[in-house]
Amino acid sequence: MMTSMMRVTVALFALVGTLGFQTSCDSAEKTATPSPGVSADRPVKRFKFDSGAQLEQLINELKYTPEAWQAGVREVPRLYITNIPPRWRDKTSKELDVVTKKRVFFRLLGPLILHSNELIQADRDRVSQIIDKLRKGVAVSTEDQTFLRETADAYRVVEGREADLADRTLQDKLLRRIDTLPPSLVLAQAAEESGWGSSRFAVEGNALFGMWTWGDKGVTPLQQRSGLGNYKIAAYETPLQSVIAYMHNLNTHQAYKGLRARRAELRNAGSKVTGWELANTLTKYSERGQEYVDSLHSLMKVNKLQPTDDAYLGDGPTILLIPSGEGAN
Repeated sequence: MMTSMMRVTVALFALVGTLGFQTSCDSAEKTATPSPGVSADRPVKRFKFDSGAQLEQLINELKYTPEAWQAGVREVPRLYITNIPPRWRDKTSKELDVVTKKRVFFRLLGPLILHSNELIQADRDRVSQIIDKLRKGVAVSTEDQTFLRETADAYRVVEGREADLADRTLQDKLLRRIDTLPPSLVLAQAAEESGWGSSRFAVEGNALFGMWTWGDKGVTPLQQRSGLGNYKIAAYETPLQSVIAYMHNLNTHQAYKGLRARRAELRNAGSKVTGWELANTLTKYSERGQEYVDSLHSLMKVNKLQPTDDAYLGDGPTILLIPSGEGAN
């Protein structure tokens, strides 16, 4: 488990704060009002399911299958699970064979990772455009200046001082931080940290990455380590929030400066940014050090996760997957 303190900015959480909580309707599938973080131009549907069979039927209809993946299809539907139900830990994950359990975990987490990256990329694109204008001496609107300043604050590049938007060092540092993460890395860490989504922290707090917090909303470990204060495992309203918080942590915390530097090196060289390569920089994520990195590499290799770095979200509707009994009136 990671031992460093992490706080996610209000600005980032506002993007997805209520995603998946429009559950007042009783129908299994219904067009809904878009939630924060979901494009208003894209239809949003709710799919309430009572069993794995219902979910499997939907997934098959969307052709989100092992056969399609093995055939080289890398398009992923916009399926966003809204909560990790207790029955996954207590019943379902125990009844499934290992291969099926892993497949379900990866297929449900994959769209959340890609959507989180999509949000980051949108901010990166806008920041890049603003910085390009500044460097060319082109006038920048007040709205863009405010966006750049707030983003710099959210990504902790100003360190309590007033940001000089024309400072190239600050601009470069910001661009190193606002960047996506390879899905293979995120999938491997989520599996390692959450026990394939079946840990107590995952079920009680949608916590997939074992991040610690002090004083914030969280799940208290049954046996807290002495001398470290009243820490908790950070909890989230949705699994998507957990993914976004984790990505923000890797993109901002001093402990992962090496990851950001290596990612920037690869991009500058025109090389592919892979989860395998970035995993090498995560010796500080766990007290296990290099052993932890080796474990991530093993997960990627055994489960053939490298091709997920080429996955992308399709243009279909957003479908909020709502386990029965979750958020019902």
